[in-house]
Amino acid sequence: MITLRNAREEDWELLAEIGLRAWDQALSRIGETAPMLVSARQAFRNFTLSSWLTITVVEKNGIAAGWASRERLDENITDFWIDPPYQRQGLGRALLNSVEAEMIVQGLDKAAVQTHARNNHAVAFFESQGYRISWLSVAYQPKVDRDVESVGLVKQLIPDDPEPYGPAG
Repeated sequence: MITLRNAREEDWELLAEIGLRAWDQALSRIGETAPMLVSARQAFRNFTLSSWLTITVVEKNGIAAGWASRERLDENITDFWIDPPYQRQGLGRALLNSVEAEMIVQGLDKAAVQTHARNNHAVAFFESQGYRISWLSVAYQPKVDRDVESVGLVKQLIPDDPEPYGPAG
């Protein structure tokens, strides 16, 4: 059974490890994790410890299997991680639907997410959920001391009002 809940402060370490495993799997496909693993672990630990209030957790049969965060509680989904053993089981879709529903309740009309441009699995997942590529950039990232290609994807959560047509329009 899939359940969703807000993170609790005591979840931070478990969530950091889930994020790290998912990050490692995603980037290992493009061969970039080994030199960054130590700093990535610390970054996940720092983030989940300091930002657990912005995290939504997805569980399968009572076991945390992934999480998403909206750091500034705006339209940007800043983190989205599903533990590799739980991928392709509908957990990502359930988590994303929950985050988007929360955004709609807050009056946000769009959702945005960013990922590594060569993370084909993430890009395909978000596109399958109605996201469209909005931008591509290359920027220097001091944490990893290199240029990183990123892609931004956007989804309209609340449809724009269609233009009226006909004699009344």
